[in-house]
Amino acid sequence: MLDTTNPHNYHYSTKYLEIYILGGIKLNNLERMRVTLSIQKPKNNTVLRHSIDLYNDNMVEKLVRKTAERIEIGTSVVRETLQNLTGALEQYRIDQLKKENEEGQLQIKILSSKEQQEATKFLKSKDLLKKTNELIGQSGVIGEETNRLLMYLIFTSRKTANPLHCISLGSSGVGKTHLQSKVAELIPEEDKIEITVLSANAFYYFNRTELRNKLILIEDLDGAESVLYPLRELQSKRRITKTVVHKDTKGNTKTIHLTVEGPVSVSGCTTQESIYEDNSNRNFLLYIDESQEQDLKVMYYQRLLSAGKVNKDDEFIAARFLRDVQRILQPIKVINPYAEFLELPQSVFKPRRTNSHYLQFIEAITFYKQLQRSKKYDEQSGEEYIETTIEDIEEANKLIKEILLRKSDTITGASRNHLERLKVYLNQHNQTAFTNSEIRRNLRVKETTLRRYNKQLLEEGYIKRVKNAKTKSYCFEITDIEEYTNLKTQIDNALNNCLHQLGVASSSSSRHPTNGEVNT
Repeated sequence: MLDTTNPHNYHYSTKYLEIYILGGIKLNNLERMRVTLSIQKPKNNTVLRHSIDLYNDNMVEKLVRKTAERIEIGTSVVRETLQNLTGALEQYRIDQLKKENEEGQLQIKILSSKEQQEATKFLKSKDLLKKTNELIGQSGVIGEETNRLLMYLIFTSRKTANPLHCISLGSSGVGKTHLQSKVAELIPEEDKIEITVLSANAFYYFNRTELRNKLILIEDLDGAESVLYPLRELQSKRRITKTVVHKDTKGNTKTIHLTVEGPVSVSGCTTQESIYEDNSNRNFLLYIDESQEQDLKVMYYQRLLSAGKVNKDDEFIAARFLRDVQRILQPIKVINPYAEFLELPQSVFKPRRTNSHYLQFIEAITFYKQLQRSKKYDEQSGEEYIETTIEDIEEANKLIKEILLRKSDTITGASRNHLERLKVYLNQHNQTAFTNSEIRRNLRVKETTLRRYNKQLLEEGYIKRVKNAKTKSYCFEITDIEEYTNLKTQIDNALNNCLHQLGVASSSSSRHPTNGEVNT
């Protein structure tokens, strides 16, 4: 009897009355039902138009009498019709709200038996990280072999008790956001939240557990400055709380606490490394590959894409499979029995937090390889856990070298990239000194950018100003060509020394069983 085909003019008809609901009804404000009615007898031109809240009994009773008088019909007929109309509108509103709620909810994919078997077989396979990296490439991530695998493992850590976080850094247009979004496509939709712009208080109004073990993606940190503080608190304390004043239904003022729980894994992109130092201490810093080789890879892919020679179906299948793999992983505690032997190089800045990140990253690799580990149980609590192996630590060391190298550097990533390009240029031209005009012309660096690089390099002692004996003009020289190579060697030696100690400790443990165990 209720026709809602026209959203702006519902139609309700009975044997005795025809009623049009002009403008439809609002789906909010469920405590009232304000409508504008047009009432008439079938095939009769006498019309009564009236705005009314159908939940107000006094107003309805007045309308009953007014309608009966105006269009000459019994009050009992009008009363019954309005009651039935109210019930029909009420049910329609409930159905619409339920439909909107269902549409707003993400449909969580249930893996079929075959999909579960394939994902499980993959997670148990040898060289899992290598195969995973190959699949990431097949999904459409071009180049960035180390960064893409690092980012995937960091995103995977969202399911652990101590998730990792990352910030992608690089100049404008080098593909920071693209890398983040492509790797994020390998994470199930129900496990991530993408943010472009968010108000300062928005985080406090999520449901208490809505963010728990979620991946939060920030397209540009410059556009999310207002939420960086609550994000830092979520990263460090794994919960945020805001106290607000609230009036209850009786008008009484009360103080309530809004609490949102983590843990969460956070990923963002920016060109301005120095601005986000407070956030960068909590994050892995992933410097985008800006080399010519990477440019060639990306441009070749773009040409293939434009020529229609990229198989998008294969990319979709690879991405879907990695999402299925993510759904197979289950929360489980990870214990690293070798942690006490792992020491970072002394050159690393903020060693306490960096050391924590290093250990957490090893745990993330173990967590990803959980189906290759036998489950053990704590004798006291009975809690289930898996253990890290030396192989996990070796793979972590290979991936994290660049991260530790950047953490040990005293200059920003952009300045370091410029300095290394400068060294290559000077070596190619067999010279030691250079001028600003020469570098601007040959390395195509803007004057303001070059001035900023030189300022930091001079302050940190990486270059020095010298006077040219022939021209009597000033130029620059690099103070130590080998400083970065030496730093790399120092980090390599420190990590290799850890592995050597682990090998010694492991062999010693096998020769001297403890707790009455017998090694076979």
